[in-house]
Amino acid sequence: MKIFPAIDLFDGKAVRLFKGDYAQMTVYNESPLSQAKEFEKCGAEFLHMVDLEGAKSGETPNLNVIKEICEKTNLFIELGGGIRSMEVAEKYLSIGVDRVILGTAAVTDEKFLFEAAEKFGEKLAVGVDIKDGFVSIKGWTEKSEYTLDAFCEKLEKIGIKTVICTDISKDGAMKGANLELYKELSEKYTMNFIASGGVSSLEDVRALSEMKLYGAIIGKAYYTGAIDLKEAIEVAK
Repeated sequence: MKIFPAIDLFDGKAVRLFKGDYAQMTVYNESPLSQAKEFEKCGAEFLHMVDLEGAKSGETPNLNVIKEICEKTNLFIELGGGIRSMEVAEKYLSIGVDRVILGTAAVTDEKFLFEAAEKFGEKLAVGVDIKDGFVSIKGWTEKSEYTLDAFCEKLEKIGIKTVICTDISKDGAMKGANLELYKELSEKYTMNFIASGGVSSLEDVRALSEMKLYGAIIGKAYYTGAIDLKEAIEVAK
């Protein structure tokens, strides 16, 4: 299983939100590049990044920071946050991002989802955020009409290869990952699933790895010292 340490970007800094709340933001590193290099030192090969400002505006306010990380590390970088047009997706891929993640736009703009899937293939992932069994959109502020299963079936038909699934109730709360959810998804579908939200102990990492999940994102647990990244990478192997 691949471990994706996470950097959330806001105002050029590495931050974390509590349950997606912009009012509950902690700055963990003034330099996202030095944070990414720190991950590399621990043996990380992958990086999950979200532009929190982009998620609100649909623009690319942290483009230069992202470009620098692409150029100065050897990490495989996946990036989400406000990618709502082919132009923005192409811009990120052109600066060295390896995989772009569609969130709200994958739910609300079917034409864009089809077009992006066709053009970008494996360089595209979809972020599916779950609350009370339904797919949540717009920074977790709105409930969509899709149940998790209905949406996953649609993504599989379209040919999406990678899905990043977040249980919102677990995100940043340090209460453990929703293991049943990921087990069910990995048994039901052929897509690669990345667990996100609540991965807060080596036990979580071990359990997800044993169910042969494709990947797991480690965010707050790394920053608070609850998980040693080096150890997590070893356990995941």
